[in-house]
Amino acid sequence: MPTKSLTKKTAVKPPARKGLTHQVRIIGGQWKRTPLLVLDAEGLRPTPDRVRETVFNWLTHLLDRAWDNVACLDLFAGTGALGFEAASRGAARVVMVESNTSAVRQLEATKEKLHAEQVSIVRGDAQSVMQGLATRDASLASGFHVIFLDPPYHQDWLAKMLPLCEKLLAKGGLVYAESEQPLDADAAPEWMVTRLSG
Repeated sequence: MPTKSLTKKTAVKPPARKGLTHQVRIIGGQWKRTPLLVLDAEGLRPTPDRVRETVFNWLTHLLDRAWDNVACLDLFAGTGALGFEAASRGAARVVMVESNTSAVRQLEATKEKLHAEQVSIVRGDAQSVMQGLATRDASLASGFHVIFLDPPYHQDWLAKMLPLCEKLLAKGGLVYAESEQPLDADAAPEWMVTRLSG
């Protein structure tokens, strides 16, 4: 049984205004300052730059700066801000899962622009993809070291996805989760919360 850790960011972000597109940027690594377009799509709330900087400073510390051996899974990838940030810092492999067709096209365009060969993009429902991921790809047998879980709010995704994350998490692996509600430790007693911020 792998050691499971969970970091949780509770953040309520304002809804995007119709017709408005903006950008976030990659904070560190080889693609530092590269802008990522944020599409006007329902449920798409990219993790803000300053929050991502804090998260990656923390992850880099926990990983002892050794990103080159890290496999990441970015569920509900959206703009790919979390996954491309990990790849920029040297993650060996990043799998992004996204169901929105326009967002997938944008992810593919960004991957091509950056020549991000370590990034794989999977179009589909995160829950269905998770259920079949390990059996479809033998290279994932050892699991992911970091799983980014930033689903749409108010749909109880954490309860659905955390048990699936557990099955694909490497020993000592981490899940970074964003939610509109504070984490209920009683609802996830098998997880160890390593950092909680609001």
